Amino acid sequence: EKRTDPNGRVYFVHHPTRTTQWEDPRTQGLLNEKPLPEGWEMRFTVEGIPYFVDHNRRTTTYIDPRTGKSSLVKTGPQITYVRDFKAKVQYFRFWCQQLSLPQHIKITVARKTLFEDSFQQIMSFNAQDLRRRLWIIFSGEEGLDYGGVAREWFFLLSHEVLNPMYCLFEYAGKDNYCLQINPASYINPDHLKYFKFIGRFIAMALFHGKFIDTGFSLPFYKRILNKPLALKDLESIDPEFYNSLMWIKDNNIEECGLEMFFSVDKDILGEITTHELKPGGGDIQVTEENKEEYIKLVAEWRLSRGVEEQTQAFFEGFNEVLPQQYLQYFDAKELEVMLCGMQEIDLTDWQKNTIYRHYARNSKQIMWFWQFIKEMDNEKRMRLLQFVTGTRLPVGGFADLMGSNGPQKFCIEKVGKENWLPRSHTCFNRLDLPPYKSYEQMKEKLMFAIEETEGFGQE
Repeated sequence: EKRTDPNGRVYFVHHPTRTTQWEDPRTQGLLNEKPLPEGWEMRFTVEGIPYFVDHNRRTTTYIDPRTGKSSLVKTGPQITYVRDFKAKVQYFRFWCQQLSLPQHIKITVARKTLFEDSFQQIMSFNAQDLRRRLWIIFSGEEGLDYGGVAREWFFLLSHEVLNPMYCLFEYAGKDNYCLQINPASYINPDHLKYFKFIGRFIAMALFHGKFIDTGFSLPFYKRILNKPLALKDLESIDPEFYNSLMWIKDNNIEECGLEMFFSVDKDILGEITTHELKPGGGDIQVTEENKEEYIKLVAEWRLSRGVEEQTQAFFEGFNEVLPQQYLQYFDAKELEVMLCGMQEIDLTDWQKNTIYRHYARNSKQIMWFWQFIKEMDNEKRMRLLQFVTGTRLPVGGFADLMGSNGPQKFCIEKVGKENWLPRSHTCFNRLDLPPYKSYEQMKEKLMFAIEETEGFGQE
């Protein structure tokens, strides 16, 4: 039945299930509109009027960038730009509802053969059918799935398929338990079929709003979002390698007598081979003149490391279920929250496991800092933590935070002048906090730092 709410917005009632929805069931699953350009998002005012957010320029407008037409008859009040994570998620959910299809699909698996059963069934479906409501059944435990069984299936299956024991994925570094594609995955002759399956599975988790058990490296999230990778992204997965490249950048390598060539040694399953960074690279020496090119090429190699085929298979599966364009207005940190869920950050645990340099526990700036954290919601606390440490909290909480040289507590150091912005050193979990003169000034500077999605002021 078609109805109208008090704001004049049309919605639909499905009497057999006693549910309501905004989408017209006659056109559900058919895209009536084309997606917005990259980095754009649609939101609604309290009156239900659509307006458009341009995250690239951090502006808002009532004019639809696809048609050039305004959603208002007369000019409305200008809306201030905010990076509203909840609004982005709502908009993404709206598109998922637009793409969803009626009825359900049934997936029956045995707990003992969870990986193989799920692989066979997911790959036997037409990819678009995976947008229908999921009805998951564990053999011998038949019952109705009101979402709890599907939640458990996503969690258990992600733990299985992403387990480094299967050689499809590996940990990003020795102290970094985020996952990246394993370049040695080819030891399984069917590895590309499995990557296509995992691509479908991860897209299904996002599409159906379910969480997985473990997260990927930040560069992998950026790949899902089609965002370019930068040298800075290397720090989150291999701080030692990143620091060595920074040393090369900042020092005169010819004076140091360093002899390097445009080639790297790679170790796959104990076999060392040489990879040339450019044709004939094994014979081209790195000099002061060409070292910028060397740093760029070696960073690109370290971030992709010969996993192009696997990455392509993953995205082939992913895009069949959820085209990447629907995620374009999220950043990598937001995507991680969407896929792995929001960690509850314990303020007492944070304070207990923080150390100070050139500040004391009772310095006014430190008291303001904790007041600021107390006033924040959990999502902003998480962003601040990611800004300083580059990672999510380990299972053991703040006491188990790791730096590039082993265990490293969260640290706040007095650095700079009051007009400076805060900086972070993710290798050492350290926040450089200038001696601000007022709480308002500190709050403004910290908010600016954590709202910058590409890690402003990070080292």
